[in-house]
Amino acid sequence: MEKVIAVVVSYNRQVLLSECINALRAQTRRPDAILVVNNGSTDNTEAWLKTQTDITVITQENVGSGGGFNTGISWAFKNEFSWIWCMDDDGYPKSDALEKLLNVETPDRCLLNCAVINKEDKKSFVWNTANYASIDDVEGELIKGIGHPFNGTLLHRSIVAKVGIPKSSLFLWGDESEYYCRITKKYNIPVYTVASSIHYHPASAYSYKQDWDFTSGWKMYFYVRNRFHVHKVKFANKFVAAFNYMIFVLAFAGMIMVFQKTDKLKKLSFLAWPLADAFRNDFTATPNTILARLNNRDGKRSFFSSLNNYGRNTRLAIHSIFTLDSERKTAGV
Repeated sequence: MEKVIAVVVSYNRQVLLSECINALRAQTRRPDAILVVNNGSTDNTEAWLKTQTDITVITQENVGSGGGFNTGISWAFKNEFSWIWCMDDDGYPKSDALEKLLNVETPDRCLLNCAVINKEDKKSFVWNTANYASIDDVEGELIKGIGHPFNGTLLHRSIVAKVGIPKSSLFLWGDESEYYCRITKKYNIPVYTVASSIHYHPASAYSYKQDWDFTSGWKMYFYVRNRFHVHKVKFANKFVAAFNYMIFVLAFAGMIMVFQKTDKLKKLSFLAWPLADAFRNDFTATPNTILARLNNRDGKRSFFSSLNNYGRNTRLAIHSIFTLDSERKTAGV
């Protein structure tokens, strides 16, 4: 019998984590093991976990969801679990979610995902899922070609063996998309959302129309930087990836001008930093360093200086792509 492990990544949400763990314990097909990766929580998460006798715990520094699932999936793979069921700590599966996933039969080994449903109304999809508004609108068992990692995502170890693990360097807001695209685009592994397997999750907290606080909006750095690394997986051609990334950055700048109500010029200026780090493959920024820079008034660059940076970084990116391509041709690669 193939063994299943549930991998939950947690940071400072002990109440929600306990709700998730209780839902895992109540599964009609209970996981053979539960692993919690505690990303250096500073609330009472660690103390609570020490009282739980049926959970394997790995406590590490806060390396984001990318680093958390990197650790969790690696551990599960090395310990020879056949199925790895991944989720964040702010959602929880319906009691028969795992059973429904494991009952699915597809012609090829594929990536399976629960239907991610709003935990408040128990009906509406949290994110766009084949343009369905409600789970009640879905006809049939499988929704082909879409999944929402890591929210009730079921990986078989054969996928991990082929694709690898999530990149801890991406930290968050893009780590899951890069891994998903690596699985489905680069390796052409089919993906299905299983309509009868429900994972409850809070409504999406981010909207591009929402005005964010400049001094605390450190997650936007990862959102902008990581999109380039997602594009590099989605598009095999590096020029196409860079071109689409620049379109994304320009669209994001336009979104700032249209929808943001506060600190528009500061937010536009800020974009130059993750843009530059994306092209340089620089992964050294942390939430603390980002916050420090956002709150360093003397260190803020002018809007026009940032425009110059946009142009310079674009030229550097194009030059590096040409250089790399030329070196590969010379080497006969």
